[in-house]
Amino acid sequence: MPKYVIEREIPGAGKLTADQLRAISQTSCGVLGKIGPQIQWVNSQVTADKIYCTYIAPNEDMIREHAKAGGFPANSISQVFATIDPTTAEQTV
Repeated sequence: MPKYVIEREIPGAGKLTADQLRAISQTSCGVLGKIGPQIQWVNSQVTADKIYCTYIAPNEDMIREHAKAGGFPANSISQVFATIDPTTAEQTV
């Protein structure tokens, strides 16, 4: 199943409190429960003015459906084709 990175422009995101982030997470999980198991939230990174979310879903339309139902922006959606990390440098072919 394809993996996507979603860029959400949320001014002041880095100043959101733990309670606010919990509420956003609860909203997201509630919407995911209604949409069904085809879409999965992997994780999110919060920066000063954006939140970057990783999702597994069959297509971008389902990501947009989740964003609309949750009231979240989805300013950019990009499919992930590979993931690398420091261990990638150590792998032999």
